[in-house]
Amino acid sequence: MRKLSAAVDRFAYNHPRFGIPNLMKFIVIGNVLVYLLSLFAGYGAVSFLNFQWAAITHGELWRLITFIFMPGYYSTGDVLWLALFLYFYYMIGTVLEREWGTAKFTLYYFSGVVLTLVVGIVTALVSGHNVLIEGTSYVNLSMFFAFAMLYPETQFLVFFIIPVKVKWLAWIDAAFFALSVVTSLFRLDILNALLPVVALLNFFVFFWTNITDEIAYRRGRTHHQSSHQTIQFKSAVRQQRKKEAERGYRHKCAVCGRTDADHPELEFRYCSRCAGYHCFCQDHIFNHEHFTE
Repeated sequence: MRKLSAAVDRFAYNHPRFGIPNLMKFIVIGNVLVYLLSLFAGYGAVSFLNFQWAAITHGELWRLITFIFMPGYYSTGDVLWLALFLYFYYMIGTVLEREWGTAKFTLYYFSGVVLTLVVGIVTALVSGHNVLIEGTSYVNLSMFFAFAMLYPETQFLVFFIIPVKVKWLAWIDAAFFALSVVTSLFRLDILNALLPVVALLNFFVFFWTNITDEIAYRRGRTHHQSSHQTIQFKSAVRQQRKKEAERGYRHKCAVCGRTDADHPELEFRYCSRCAGYHCFCQDHIFNHEHFTE
């Protein structure tokens, strides 16, 4: 997986002109036009655009591309919800394209589309049923995972009122994916159980290096925090602070005995050439006999 992720980065770096600039703008415009046409002329006027395996096998190959312009489940609500969803994913796609470049973002989106097509075709061949796919809802949702991975602390106003960080919304997105898979399995709907999985697969391919590096960092941090040396150091710090509270000062010159509590204007240093930890004021840090034991 790491090699595949590196290959994607290498391809995007070596082919900066690859891709479609402002890709999400064209996808959003296509979704809006299809929705308006279906609204005024009925679903039958746009049904020739969706992925329908039986029609594809009869030569309607444009469906392999045009299904991405079908609004999908966004259209089940009113026009306001559709506008919010499309604006949201347009904004996310634009940010990702600016962060990654056109080549890598185009790869991300269309690799998700290709994986969706592969699942649809394989499911149709294995089951013998006329598989139907409308839109790329799960590909769009996987874009949100990518955005949350890059900008986890960004805040959105839920219902235009409640500020919530993107990383928490991403967990809600993950719960939606899991619920969709489980409910589809209960209905024995293999197609809709696999579509969220392949969308996540696309995300993992592009972020595998980031995810594994983050896991390694957290493991190392946990090991460091629980190691014997770290525990001893923390214990020593607590004891030192307790002694400071009892004595009423933090630093005391080993030569003249002045403390930072009595003379806050003085600076205190520790000598690196003395054996052990010995503190000296600014007048004696360079003018003292070094401790040897």
